[in-house]
Amino acid sequence: MNNNEIFAEAAAPQPSPSHIWENFKEWIRRNLKGDIIIWLIVVLLSLGSMLVVYSATGTLAYQHGGGYPELFLLKHAGYLFVGLFVMWLVHRVNYTYFVRLSRAALFMSIPLLILVKVAGVTINGATRWLAIPGIGITFQPADFARMALIANLAAMLAKRQRVDYDWQVFTRMILWVGIICFCTALSSTSTAALLGITCFLMLFIGRVPAKYLLVMVLFIGVAGGLGLVFGQRLETAKGRIERFLANDEHQARQAIIAVANGGTFGTGPGNSHQRNYLTQAFSDFIYAIIIEEYGLIGGAIVLILYLWLLVRGVKNISLTNRAFGGLLSAGLTLSIVIQAFANMTVAVGLVPVTGQPLPLLSMGGTSILFTCVSLGVVLSVSRGEADESKI
Repeated sequence: MNNNEIFAEAAAPQPSPSHIWENFKEWIRRNLKGDIIIWLIVVLLSLGSMLVVYSATGTLAYQHGGGYPELFLLKHAGYLFVGLFVMWLVHRVNYTYFVRLSRAALFMSIPLLILVKVAGVTINGATRWLAIPGIGITFQPADFARMALIANLAAMLAKRQRVDYDWQVFTRMILWVGIICFCTALSSTSTAALLGITCFLMLFIGRVPAKYLLVMVLFIGVAGGLGLVFGQRLETAKGRIERFLANDEHQARQAIIAVANGGTFGTGPGNSHQRNYLTQAFSDFIYAIIIEEYGLIGGAIVLILYLWLLVRGVKNISLTNRAFGGLLSAGLTLSIVIQAFANMTVAVGLVPVTGQPLPLLSMGGTSILFTCVSLGVVLSVSRGEADESKI
């Protein structure tokens, strides 16, 4: 390059900040379809997850990671990257295709849930996982069953929006809900309870008459109760309730101390003291660590983000031109937010310990993956590009 070319290149106009911003917005418009607010919430929760997991895994790193918390951070970052990439792929798929998959997935989930009771992998005292042979990866069939049931229930409800209900039609709905809740309760009482609540709210949103809703509550209660009795978690559930009533749950007390330490503004990032005493500081009790380090303000921001996600997901009911899309979006969003509320209420001592992670914020593999798949479907619905001939 001669001197003239160097001077010409130096004299060439450089991109202005406004031009860079316009290019960035154009890239967002082309690649991130659907509700941009949901994308923003996911990004904020993911970034927050990186900060709090890095802090919460400090003690774990010294016990099992050679003193390098960066190893757990990188592992968690890998899970998040895969989950977000899968979410991006799913959100580009027409959501009506999930109608075809929901019934087959529902049939597949039943033997998987039963198999957990027979040959499940126990992690942290709970047997909720199945190992995929040959690759050493574990997953929770309950997460898969939850998505399948919500999609199938949304499809059944969508077909009845302009038709009067009868007992024969309604029996098919609650039978599926009862079967999945029974099988789920065999290995996870809290997951079955949260799924039952989600399905009840979906039926309520789907304008099912009150008399059917009452029957549904009774049937799901019986099915879940039988699953608890014949499953693995009866003594665990009883013990947790007894310790909660007696204020004798060690982890819950440590979480309350973390909340008290945080006060209004928190101790600051990385300054958690209770992470040394909470064995699940990076998972079940991560909300307590958030409040300890970022105060009640930080905890309130996280709560608002989940509430905002709920509003955006349920809003799709009025924005989509098909009932299935709105009910599917509402059901999946409700399942995520209800799980988040279960985690947060445990952390502040309002309910007994459940063992539920905080979606997107807790460290974990398949939990992040299934949450991201659910959000990908919600974003697909928000695109409003349904092919009406498929429903």
